[in-house]
Amino acid sequence: MSPENTRVAIIGAGPAGLLLSWALRDAGIDSIVVENRSQEYVLARIRAGVLEQSAVETLTRLGLGDRLAAEGLEHDGIYLQFAGGRHNIDFNTLIGRTVTVYGQQEVVKDLIKAHTDAGSTIYYEAADVAVHDVESTSPRVTFRHDGEAHEITADFIVGADGFHGVCRASIPPKAITLYDRSYPFAWLGILADVPPSTDELIYALHEDGFAMHSMRSPQVSRLYLQVDTADSIDQWPDERIWEELQTRLGVPGWTLHEGAVTDKSITPMRSFVASRLSYGNLFLAGDAGHIVPPTGAKGLNSAIADVVLLGAALVGHYAGDDAPLAGYGEAALRRQWKVQQFSQSMTEMLHRNPGDLQSAAFDYRSQLGRLDYLTGSLLAQRELAEQYTGLPF
Repeated sequence: MSPENTRVAIIGAGPAGLLLSWALRDAGIDSIVVENRSQEYVLARIRAGVLEQSAVETLTRLGLGDRLAAEGLEHDGIYLQFAGGRHNIDFNTLIGRTVTVYGQQEVVKDLIKAHTDAGSTIYYEAADVAVHDVESTSPRVTFRHDGEAHEITADFIVGADGFHGVCRASIPPKAITLYDRSYPFAWLGILADVPPSTDELIYALHEDGFAMHSMRSPQVSRLYLQVDTADSIDQWPDERIWEELQTRLGVPGWTLHEGAVTDKSITPMRSFVASRLSYGNLFLAGDAGHIVPPTGAKGLNSAIADVVLLGAALVGHYAGDDAPLAGYGEAALRRQWKVQQFSQSMTEMLHRNPGDLQSAAFDYRSQLGRLDYLTGSLLAQRELAEQYTGLPF
């Protein structure tokens, strides 16, 4: 067995784990990252693509902003589309804040390069990962790597290993409550090699269901459709996808340009929050502790917010102040429930209810009323702008 010691052992090399390790390194605190997938798999995951202004500021402050500044697409607002009309919500004019389109995999790519250049210790393709003694002052992580047994003893363990990871599952069931909600629809998302047909993201409520036009670069478009939870990709050939996008996103005088589809997948819609993000000397961050439906673009941003709070708390601990670390879970969850409310609100406002015809018809007209009020009220628009561009970390 190969024993190692570090101050913070981090499980998971997604954006939360890698960013926390980098933030700790920036503060002079050593860490080791353990990931059960390959580096290639981590880099290939296509996820979120909208960064709140505070997330951009955080990445820049930590020296990760060069490519983000050069390639990220800053956006002043979004379009809300309903009843055949498209309405611009200009965040920058409303509250002086913006968002930036920059794919999660690009953030991970920047983090991996930074860690590689700095010589950070990251174990990819680790098998049989387990955490032990999390209530003690010397918690441990065990795993196998390249056929060899490893053991890491740390001051703290951070679970950034996602919804299906081992860290949250190591908390005794009696000590944690899981709040979960599944939505009765899913998202079909595609990447297409075609320049975006819009200058801002479009969120559209249509009689046939939700649709969204986003982008990844000036040459690549990202588009979404509301589909049934039982649908499979085989039921959605490219021709059908483009036909449905043309129908749901179409408005007079505007053209949706089509291109080669390079990736497509169906994602279930769910909300999830764990009642606690700490147990003993184990802490949770990102999807290990909470998941939001993607409508509000809050998944990656929530992970970054956790990292900012937890990183500062760990720095405070090693400087002799344990109060922020003791309060991490409460502070992160207080922010997270606000984010959950916003994501739920956006999801319910923009997706068709697949229930019985009478209730679905009522809900649709109520949604139209809500959108009509929102697009006609500066106060409502400012509230949307404040939440979309990001609550304080």
